[in-house]
Amino acid sequence: MDRTSTIMVPVQSPTTRLPHLWNIKRHITVMFFAKENEDCNLTATKDGLPNSDAISFELGLGQKFRQRCGTGIDFSKIEETELTNCGDLEIYPLVVKAEAYPLTHNESEGDPVRNSQITKAVFEKKENGEYQVRVMKQILWVNDMRYELQEIYGIGNVVEGDTEENDSGKECVICLSEPRDTTVLPCRHMCMCSGCAKALSIQTDRCPICRQPIERLLEIKVSNGPESDA
Repeated sequence: MDRTSTIMVPVQSPTTRLPHLWNIKRHITVMFFAKENEDCNLTATKDGLPNSDAISFELGLGQKFRQRCGTGIDFSKIEETELTNCGDLEIYPLVVKAEAYPLTHNESEGDPVRNSQITKAVFEKKENGEYQVRVMKQILWVNDMRYELQEIYGIGNVVEGDTEENDSGKECVICLSEPRDTTVLPCRHMCMCSGCAKALSIQTDRCPICRQPIERLLEIKVSNGPESDA
C-alpha cells in the first residue's frame, strides 16, 4: 500500500468515503478509531461507527478500493482533536489492514498464515475546512513477525524519472556523479553511492547530511524499469 495514495472523497451526505490504490492479493479491512493488538488483529474502540467487513480481491496489482456508501464517518459528530491525533493509547482515527494468503495454500488444509500490512493514519484539516489523510505508521506482519516500515529520505529522487535530463537530485552528495544507492542508519538518509560510503566509513562516523552518528550502511539497488538487452 502506497502511503501517499489515500484520499478523501465527499459524497452527497456528510459521510466520507475512502478510495484507494493498493497492491493487494486478497482482503482489505477499513476501521475507524481502532487499536492494533499483539496478534495483528484490530479492535474498534468507539461505539456507533461503521467498520467494513473484510473485502476480497483477486490477485493483481494497482487495484482500486472504494468503501461502500454508508460505511464512512460523519466528521461533524466527532471532535476535531479526536480526528487529528492518535493519543498515548495508539488509537488511530483510520486504520487499514491488507491481508494476503500464500499463493500455494490449499483451503482444505484450514486457515493459512496470513501476511498483513496495517496502515495507521490521522486526519488533517486543510484551510478550506476539508479533511485529508496523513499516514503515521505502516506495520508489516510476515510469518508472525512484526516489522515497522520506515521512510528512507531521498529514495524518491532516485526512483522518479528515468531520463538523463531528469537526474538532478539523484547523484551521490560526495562524488556528485554516481547514483545514490546507500542509506545511512539510523537517520535513513539515502545520500551516497556505495563506493563513497565505504570510503567515508573509514574517515568518519557521521552522516554527510545531518551529521548524526552512523550505526550501519544499507545498500539499496533501485530499478527504474526493465534493463535493456545486452
